[in-house]
Amino acid sequence: MTERVNNFPPLPQFFRIKPCFYQDVEEEIPPPHRQLVRRVYNLWILYSITLCVNVVSCIAWWAGGGSGVNFGLALLWLVLFGPCSYTCWFRPLYKAFRADSSFNFMVFFFIFFLQCVLSLIQTIGLSGWGACGWIATVFFFSYNVGSAVIMLFSAILFTVVTVLMGLVLIRVHRMYRGGGGSMARAQEEWSSGAWKSAPVREVGFNAIASESGPSLPQYPTSVPSYPDSTPW
Repeated sequence: MTERVNNFPPLPQFFRIKPCFYQDVEEEIPPPHRQLVRRVYNLWILYSITLCVNVVSCIAWWAGGGSGVNFGLALLWLVLFGPCSYTCWFRPLYKAFRADSSFNFMVFFFIFFLQCVLSLIQTIGLSGWGACGWIATVFFFSYNVGSAVIMLFSAILFTVVTVLMGLVLIRVHRMYRGGGGSMARAQEEWSSGAWKSAPVREVGFNAIASESGPSLPQYPTSVPSYPDSTPW
């Protein structure tokens, strides 16, 4: 038996903390859905970058006469939502396409919808929320133009991320419903425990050795049946 080694997040070998997940889109995701999974992964990276830019913007906000509370909250959002967004909505989507799991699709829809709402609030930019959105940026131009210009980058990025998240949510939902997915299927997986022991999980972490060498992972015959519609 050849055991797969976790490869994400990619950390230097001298770190005592080791990667927590195994991720390989080419190997684990069926070909029709690899592009979508990659795009969602890139969206997560863009959101993480946006949170980093937001920290810098809040520093400029603070330096220009704003409240330091915004910087503290921005730093908290970066530390909290950076890894949690990967774990809570990208991984469920990854596992959903990998194993045709309606339960993981439902987890993705629920958490990702909340993420979209949060991103919208960050885009609006209410004062005291630790996000340099449009309201905070536009009003700060009358106090400090230099700081407001830096804050503008954060507002633009939050806007782009929010729009892309909305498109992803619509795209995945259409694919799921178009393939016959429903809440009933998710409830059936939950009651039967299939969400914990999908067939792909066994082949996802071990390749069966044979006389000709390790075989490639085999996906269940039902993975996945979601139609591949026009690009978005």
